[in-house]
Amino acid sequence: MNKKRISIFGATGSIGQNTLDLIARDRQSYEVVVLTAGSNIDLLVKAALEFEPQAVVAATNDQFNELKTALSDTQIEVSTGRTALLESATRKCDLAFSAIVGAAGLEPGLIALENGADLALANKESMVAAGSLVKQKAIENNCSLIPVDSEHSAIFQALKGENVNTIERVILTASGGAFRDWTLDEIAQATPEQASTHPNWNMGQRITIDSASMFNKALEVIEAKELFSLSTEQIEVLVHPQSYVHAIVGFCDGGMMAHLGPPDMRHAIGYALSYPNRRTLPLEKLDFAKIGSLTFMEPDKERFPAIGLAYEVMSLGGISGAVFNAAKETALDGFLSKQIGFLEMCPIVEKTIAKLCHIENSHKLEASLINILDIDKMARNVAAELIQSQRS
Repeated sequence: MNKKRISIFGATGSIGQNTLDLIARDRQSYEVVVLTAGSNIDLLVKAALEFEPQAVVAATNDQFNELKTALSDTQIEVSTGRTALLESATRKCDLAFSAIVGAAGLEPGLIALENGADLALANKESMVAAGSLVKQKAIENNCSLIPVDSEHSAIFQALKGENVNTIERVILTASGGAFRDWTLDEIAQATPEQASTHPNWNMGQRITIDSASMFNKALEVIEAKELFSLSTEQIEVLVHPQSYVHAIVGFCDGGMMAHLGPPDMRHAIGYALSYPNRRTLPLEKLDFAKIGSLTFMEPDKERFPAIGLAYEVMSLGGISGAVFNAAKETALDGFLSKQIGFLEMCPIVEKTIAKLCHIENSHKLEASLINILDIDKMARNVAAELIQSQRS
């Protein structure tokens, strides 16, 4: 049996580490081609020594000597920097995991598609900023887009064998994050440390904070529209504190198909690894008698306005998603560095959208890579200026 060749862009984050965990349990089925990382050289070296990829790439050039020395007794090709990252995406593989956080993951994913790899999409920002471009690349190269976000994987699985024209609505569930039960006054005083703890999921810091603000769900709403060619009106969000139901698809005949599973990213990752087949995964089995009941509620739009902003972005269309994502990432940086408060993030994003997307129909620019990268840079600058103005 031929091994499936896997590249992981973002190997040291939570998605990358969970992917490697599953590969380690089924070595006869997979071969690792490329591993890339940001700043965690120790974890990259550990993974490289264990999985022996063809190549490893670290984010910055000042990491080269450390990485090269640590892997000097291997045949692994070592490189660093943005150019090396993009070059590594040209290596032939069957499945590329796009797990780099933020807009930085867009280009490696596009290049992997151009070189014939199916794309396991954990980087939701790619679809938010450049959904039409990503889908176009996949179609042109006859490649599959396999979502790795639990909600989108759930929809993807629920739609297998279904006619997408029969979809009436799609419901994305949200845990509610760290501040689900906090008052508005309490949320206003929240610290990065408090926002970095999730009640159900084990994820990286940035996505955990995005979950607390519901910016993560806002991104997922836009991603769902792009991935499954839905209308804005077809997408709903419900808070589901238990995190067992990941998404629900409602059909025109009134029937609904829900996807349930434990709050463990390895389910969606495992499905992507073995797609279009299923394999046994080392996950907890749900005991419904023990669970007893499942609860759902409408999200509080006053405490969590990011979701409403997502619907505005979907209505604007064009490259407004790129503005939204870039401003969100910059606002999050401002919160992490304690330049702005938790509740100040959404106004920063909203003002950036107002400045860049309501002037001369700029949001209707062609969604080319050059335009998206330009607007990403512009939005980051505008958001940074807004953060500075609030401090002065």
